Amino acid sequence: MFKRIFPQLLLIAIGVFSVQPASSQESLPDLVRRVKPLVVAIATFDEEDEALMTGSGFFLRPGQVVTNLHVMRGAKRAEIKTLDGKGRVYPVNGTISVDEEGDLCVLSVTMAPGRTRSSELATSLPDEGETIFVIGNPLKLEGSVTNGIVSAVREVPNVGRILQITAPTSHGNSGSPVFNLKGQVLGVVTVKVTNGQNINLAIAAGRVANMKPNGLRPLSALPVRDKSDLADSSYRTGLESMWLGNYDNAIGYFETAANRNPKRADAWVQVGYCKVKQGKSAEAIRAYQHALELRPNSEEIHNKLGDAYYYAGKMNEAIASYKRAAALSPDNADAHYNLAVAYSESGNEELAASEARILRQLDLKLYERFISETSRQ
Repeated sequence: MFKRIFPQLLLIAIGVFSVQPASSQESLPDLVRRVKPLVVAIATFDEEDEALMTGSGFFLRPGQVVTNLHVMRGAKRAEIKTLDGKGRVYPVNGTISVDEEGDLCVLSVTMAPGRTRSSELATSLPDEGETIFVIGNPLKLEGSVTNGIVSAVREVPNVGRILQITAPTSHGNSGSPVFNLKGQVLGVVTVKVTNGQNINLAIAAGRVANMKPNGLRPLSALPVRDKSDLADSSYRTGLESMWLGNYDNAIGYFETAANRNPKRADAWVQVGYCKVKQGKSAEAIRAYQHALELRPNSEEIHNKLGDAYYYAGKMNEAIASYKRAAALSPDNADAHYNLAVAYSESGNEELAASEARILRQLDLKLYERFISETSRQ
C-alpha cells in the first residue's frame, strides 16, 4: 500500500522500537491469586424466587459489578458471591448503568466495610497472539480459570472492538473478565461459538470504560426486547452474525431492518460495513450516505464512508470523509490513522507525516502500526 518511507517518521520510530529492559513478571498462579477477588459469581431469580440464570462478573469500582445484560434480563432479584476465601453473598440493589448495544450492565452492590475492590481496565487493545486468561463461573464451577491467546481483534460498528479468544468458556462464563498478564481487564466474555472449538468472543474494555452511572434502577426496569418488532429483531440477529464475522449472513438481516425502518441509521451503517467486507464498495458508499442523511454529524459514519471510498480507489473523497471525521472528533485516533494512510497512498508525504505526529499523541500503538506498515514498503 505504501510507496514511500518518511525519513522524519523513521527517526521517531527508532525511539519507539528501541529495546527496553525486561521487567519482572508475576507467575500465572500468583497473578490469578491477586485478581481472583475481583471476580464474582452471579445468580438471578424470577418473581417466584425460582433460580433463573447464573453468570459471572467483576468489580469495576467499589460496590459496582460489571456483567452481561443478557445475564440479568428477566430477573426480579439477584445476588453475587465473591470468590475470595469461602466467599460471601451480597444482594444486588439494581443497575446504575445499562449498555444495551454492548450487552453490558453495571450492578450496584452494598459491600461490607473493608471489602471494597476495583479493577484496572486496559487502555489499549491487545496484540493478536497475546496471552490471556479468564476467571468465571462456568456451569456453577465458581472461580474456574482458563487461559489462551487473543486470536483476533475485530470491529463491530456501533459496538466497538471485539476480542476473539481461545480460552475455553461455558454457560455461566457470560460476564467473565478477560485478563492480560499485567492483571488488567482486556474485555468481557459475551459470546461462545457453539459450532467451533475454542472460539469465544469478548467485548473490549474500552466499551466498559465509557459506561457512566446514571442513577439506581430496579432490575425489573431492564429493557425487554420486543419480539414483535421485526426491524429490531432482524437487527439483533444480524449483529450476532457480525460478531462472529459472518458478514454474508448478517447483511440480509440488516437490509431487512433498514427496509422495515428506513430511518434507522444504525442499520444502514451495518449494511455499509458488510458491503465493504463483501468488496461491494459502491453499494457501501450508498448505504453510508443514507446513514449520514439521518446522522450528518456522526464521526463514525464519516470515517466508515472514508473507508468505502478508500477501497473504491476514490482517494480524494476518502480524504475528505476522514478529515470531516477528524474535525467532528479531534481525539479520534482512527480518523488520523486513516488520514495518514490516505495521504501516504496519495503521495503527500508532508501531510502524512503531520497526521502521524498527531496520531502519536493520541494512540502510540496505532502510530507504531502505521510506522511498521510504512517501513515494510
